Amino acid sequence: MSVQFQRIARVCEFIQRHLDDELTPVQLSNIAACSRFHFHRLFVAYIGVSMTRYIQLAKLKRASYQLAFEPLKIIDIALNAGFSSPEAFARTFKKTLGQTPSEFRSNADWPQWHQVFQLPNVTTGAHSMQVKIVEKPTQQIAYLTHLGDPQRVLETAGKFIEWRKATGLSPIASSDTFGIPFADPNTVPAEEFRVDIAGTINTPVPANTFGVQNGEIPGGRFAVLRHLGSHDNLSDSVYALYRDWLPESGEELRDFPCFFHWLNFIHEVDECDLQTDIYLPIK
Repeated sequence: MSVQFQRIARVCEFIQRHLDDELTPVQLSNIAACSRFHFHRLFVAYIGVSMTRYIQLAKLKRASYQLAFEPLKIIDIALNAGFSSPEAFARTFKKTLGQTPSEFRSNADWPQWHQVFQLPNVTTGAHSMQVKIVEKPTQQIAYLTHLGDPQRVLETAGKFIEWRKATGLSPIASSDTFGIPFADPNTVPAEEFRVDIAGTINTPVPANTFGVQNGEIPGGRFAVLRHLGSHDNLSDSVYALYRDWLPESGEELRDFPCFFHWLNFIHEVDECDLQTDIYLPIK
């Protein structure tokens, strides 16, 4: 990783942690330890968009999650994103995503969303891979299966959240939330990709119109790696677990997919503060 790339990565992480603060070119060029006369071109060269556009996209991305998963008023989301009025927010949001905030809230075009926010994964690489071995009992879960385009997984997640709110059977505040992929989205045709969105339960799930079913995560031993930050580069941590840790560990895999335990959610914290535990079932 070049020195220049590391400097730009520091700037991107700083932006993500200070979306609610005033961010100036002088401040960010100082963080990059780069002359302000060259900083803007260096940023575009590595990220593909200007610093101003990157900040705007970061704020719009956070706003889009709030629209999809939080009952906040649009005017509050607009002000949180730094816009002077909901009208200005709506214009920029529609120009960027092709939908008004209201349209996105009622029927989000997630494939288009993925295209808009397809920016380079930028990280300083400062997090070391620390894997721990844990033993867990069998966990009873409610789950909703997503089958098809990985870019529409958030659609299914939204339906699962609706079921949670409607029934109260797997409350977000007191239940664990999992993503259980049955294949690597990078290696299977989109129409064959399956992931279960799940939450722990204390009572069986009754018949429902959401399609939520009863299931379980088998107990046993697991290797656990905590991924910090954006879900966009979650696969990098997964591949590192298989590629670097597993061969050196002497452990053998069990017949159950690796899965994710979401410790917090993008509509609750800034993207840089996300924490996700990756569970690898071992014998």
